[in-house]
Amino acid sequence: MRDFWVVFLLIGTMAWAQAKPAASAAASNSKQKPPSAPSVAADAPVLTIKGLCAQPIPNAAAVPASYGCQTVVTRAQFEQLVQAVGADKDAEAKRQLAKAYPEFLVMAHEAEQRGLDKQPRFAEKIRFARLQILSQELMGQIQQEAAQVPEKDIADYYHKHASDFDLANLERIVIPNRTQLKPQSHQQGAEQSKAAEDVVTKEAELLRGRAAAGEDFSKLQKAAYDAAGVSGNNAPNPSMGKMRRRSLPPAHGSVFDLKPGQVSQVISDATGHYIYKLDSKEIESLDAARPEISNTLRGQRMQEMIERLEQPFTTDVNDAYFGAEASVDSD
Repeated sequence: MRDFWVVFLLIGTMAWAQAKPAASAAASNSKQKPPSAPSVAADAPVLTIKGLCAQPIPNAAAVPASYGCQTVVTRAQFEQLVQAVGADKDAEAKRQLAKAYPEFLVMAHEAEQRGLDKQPRFAEKIRFARLQILSQELMGQIQQEAAQVPEKDIADYYHKHASDFDLANLERIVIPNRTQLKPQSHQQGAEQSKAAEDVVTKEAELLRGRAAAGEDFSKLQKAAYDAAGVSGNNAPNPSMGKMRRRSLPPAHGSVFDLKPGQVSQVISDATGHYIYKLDSKEIESLDAARPEISNTLRGQRMQEMIERLEQPFTTDVNDAYFGAEASVDSD
């Protein structure tokens, strides 16, 4: 759907199209399937614009004269357009194109009658649109080539980055940075904040000791909330399920080095205090990781192709004309 509108943006006509009233949400979300295409002959009309005598479409000579003063778009012609602008992703895209295309033909015909296609500005827009469309076509071809990832490359990546595919079944206790309970003393400001932080820091170490002794993490998480004055969660669930190393904050990744049954030290950062227990660990299979690795390598291959393409070229910009590039204020 995006490709369809991009093409019309490139040729400069979407400013008019976007001014048209938008279709209702119900219509745009419709997923009804169109009639079976094979039931319509290739040379059968699928769009007929009555009153438009000019034929600004491919193979206009093939349209029978019996159609009279009208422009006919056959199934073959329309499907050629559909493929060209990328409107073949779903039925809704085709329907929108079927509505927009006749309007573009009518507007283009009137523009030609007024001689707008003879103006230098039009020629320059066509030249620039050609560059954009060619660039888009090249990017599409590069994407296709990059997607042809050899199976050996996928296997090599899997074995080289084996640790990336570790799956750990984790439990975690979260202790807030400071207690929400009101202090018993008359401490104020920074002293009060420091006292609140000290309370939970000491509690985190106590909870870690209880966790290492084998106490249930659900019970310990509730104790952590109670100590910090957190209410509203009487049945906390510390289980995180199976996770990858990268799913955790970088400073927490060391928990993947624990052995099954081991409990981590208290890990503290700006968001709180954390205690982990590694219940089990396994390595995701190559078959399960294949789609992810393929996507990663496809992106890398595409980037490398583009860099090889652009590497031989450099551009000098005349700052006397464009003005010096504005510096970014790091503050």
